[in-house]
Amino acid sequence: MTTVLPPALLTARESVDPALHSAVAQLDPDTRRVCEYHFGWRSVDGAPEGGGGKALRPAMVLLSAQCVRPPGAADQAVAAAAAVELVHNFSLLHDDVMDGDTSRRHRPTAWTVFGRPAALLAGDALLALATEVLLDSSSPHASAAARSLSATTRVLIAGQAADLDFEHRHDVTLDECLRMAHDKTAALLACATSIGALNAGAPQEVVFGLHTFGTELGMAFQLVDDLLGLWGDPEITGKPVLSDLRARKKTVPVVHALNSGTAAGERLRELYAQPEPLTEQQLHEAAEMVQRAGSANWTHRECQRRLAAAGEHLPSGPRDATEALTELAAFVVRRKL
Repeated sequence: MTTVLPPALLTARESVDPALHSAVAQLDPDTRRVCEYHFGWRSVDGAPEGGGGKALRPAMVLLSAQCVRPPGAADQAVAAAAAVELVHNFSLLHDDVMDGDTSRRHRPTAWTVFGRPAALLAGDALLALATEVLLDSSSPHASAAARSLSATTRVLIAGQAADLDFEHRHDVTLDECLRMAHDKTAALLACATSIGALNAGAPQEVVFGLHTFGTELGMAFQLVDDLLGLWGDPEITGKPVLSDLRARKKTVPVVHALNSGTAAGERLRELYAQPEPLTEQQLHEAAEMVQRAGSANWTHRECQRRLAAAGEHLPSGPRDATEALTELAAFVVRRKL
């Protein structure tokens, strides 16, 4: 079944891809090759391909700029959108190495093709390019936007550090897990939904409202990801079924179950604590324990609550822009990609 993408995603891909290609073209040939493969632009042997991500974050940046629409905002927003997408892909390259993930977007991850050092250096290069792209923007507010993106990157890194720390702990609380989800995912989406307006010189209250909208939406986004990591269709997600349980990740539904005080939660704790890898039968049992603990239902409800909260913080603005943001928010929650 083909997923129909919101028009804002298609527009963002068309608008931002040239800026991304231009930025990556500045890299040395070896690093550029890794980045072009990671983005889905080229195959392992360098042949052109038409891949790429959904451009969710660039779309959010462009729409946040459209909420204010000062003169020249469109061109300035493209630079901000490209910068956010570069940071996002920096994080993906690093996360794949640290998590040992071997598949992304139905292709082998960059580190499995080019090696870990090359993938990490490619991620570093994208992070450096993000700041350059922003500061090269014609916007008089580019430095403020660059500071926002830099601060967000620090939060993102803290989230990844917490995620790694959780792998060695058996006492992770739900509050800690939700903080990690905020830092690792919601913070960058909040930046995406506000940096376009910030770069366009929007009033502080508008930027704050868009940032809060993105924070709540980002939490809903991560909760959906956590559910897909347990029960997502491999043909759609590009990852093996029960992948998060196989890696014994401390995702929100898992941590909720572990702290539920139920018999199912205690059995899940036993499975997670055993030294040997979980068998296929045990993986399915662990997923059932998450269900029995009521944690899948809780996660669904929390996702819907976050989505509703996001809508309450969306500031008033041009109707087409706010409606497109609302449509993207709904897509995030119902997506199966």
